[in-house]
Amino acid sequence: MTQTTASTMFSDFPPAGFKGIVLRPGDAGYAEARALPNARYSTRQPALIARCRDMEDIVMAVKYCAERDEPIAVRGGGHAIDGHAMPHDAFVIDMSLMKRIEVDPLTGVTTIEPGVLLGEMDAATQQHGYVVPSGTVSTTGAAGLTLGGGMGYLTRRFGMTVDNLLSVDVVTVDGRRLRASEKDNPELFWGLRGAGHNLAIATAFTYQAHKVGPEIVSGLIVYPIEAAVPVLSGIDEVMVAAPRELTIYPVILPAPPLPGLPPQMIGAPIFVLIVVYTGELAKYEEAIAAVRPLARPLADMVHPSSWLEANSLLDVLAPPGRRQHSRGGYLAALTPEIAQAAVDLVSHAPAPTGHGPSVAIAFPCLGGANFDVAEDAMAYSREGAYWLWEVLGQWDTPDKDAEYERWVDSVMHALNPYSLRTGYVNLSTDRGAEWLRNLYGSPEKWQRICALKAEFDPRNLLSYNKNIARAQAAAASLRAAGAMSSSTE
Repeated sequence: MTQTTASTMFSDFPPAGFKGIVLRPGDAGYAEARALPNARYSTRQPALIARCRDMEDIVMAVKYCAERDEPIAVRGGGHAIDGHAMPHDAFVIDMSLMKRIEVDPLTGVTTIEPGVLLGEMDAATQQHGYVVPSGTVSTTGAAGLTLGGGMGYLTRRFGMTVDNLLSVDVVTVDGRRLRASEKDNPELFWGLRGAGHNLAIATAFTYQAHKVGPEIVSGLIVYPIEAAVPVLSGIDEVMVAAPRELTIYPVILPAPPLPGLPPQMIGAPIFVLIVVYTGELAKYEEAIAAVRPLARPLADMVHPSSWLEANSLLDVLAPPGRRQHSRGGYLAALTPEIAQAAVDLVSHAPAPTGHGPSVAIAFPCLGGANFDVAEDAMAYSREGAYWLWEVLGQWDTPDKDAEYERWVDSVMHALNPYSLRTGYVNLSTDRGAEWLRNLYGSPEKWQRICALKAEFDPRNLLSYNKNIARAQAAAASLRAAGAMSSSTE
């Protein structure tokens, strides 16, 4: 590409007929459009943000980039921890204005456009008593979450978001419009469910929603930090036998201000169970009974609630506008060793830089319906994953970047020996080529994903992501280096 300034790059865009908004550095609205939840990327300046209003706009933008061999950045909700939605000097297709939601009140079949956030989808489906199983932070974009898998409080009951996905409408990098489902383009549908960020630009998602609520049970059970090891050591067996309507997310973190918590404990490490129960209200106590003997809590704030309240419980842990770093992985079980490691790490976390939570290590419970779908049914991998671990660091100033990044990575190194090779692509910053190859399970699955990448994006125009083509190239380089080393021995 000829050297030029960001303000003059792509000067011949938009083409005639483009209905959206085109923003360049210095334009009114540009700063707001490029803002991402993770403030670590606040200095990035895309050369152009094409804020599309419909699929025709997306097709125009894609064809423009394809004709120029220009990599395409894609923004749905912009929630991805790596900041891939707004790379510096990039051409960004921004779909955040596309927020149509349609819910069939008789069947629960729900179709959304790619700019819809989880809280918006929940509000629309709950008007008819339905929920699409999805994530746990209401400001997350539904599109990116779905393409990576989609895990939340309903995973044990109804499976991952991709398990409830009926079809995806996409625009390919050569500008074709396709629908992918079990009947239409089934191999592409296989890959979109878990590796979708690499394959095409999704423009609409159709899900099978499920009846939930209107009243459920949710809230926090707060324990002293000394209870973390005994509770985590015993909860593995408890959840294997628990009804699928019960989900528990254990979290270890410095104590935020909570009702019933002594003031002297604010900022000290505590242990919290986030509880969500979507079964019959009268049966909640029976469902939670096996948890009660594990330890005595400081406060039990679980109560009847709406689904919308329950599915925003974690919003406080990930407010937009702070600097963030995260890692994550799968666990086959929770053990005393894992629990003690997490307690020790939170006890030696960096000092907070603001009023919000600074660090957290969470252990979302999987199992249940997550295992009702075969491992090879889609790109997303789940085999043996009864738990997921996620560590998040949040701070406010660049001078703390290295300290928080070191701490988050120290958690990763401590938990890696207990982790499965597979994982969930959405809940970690990029950990490199080998990690990505292992993430999806068997070598056969990886080869299917690579074949789809070669078919649908042979020039790797969709490269602003945890990238399959780069992982392939890295593996080829290692093989070549190994062959050269062997030939010289």
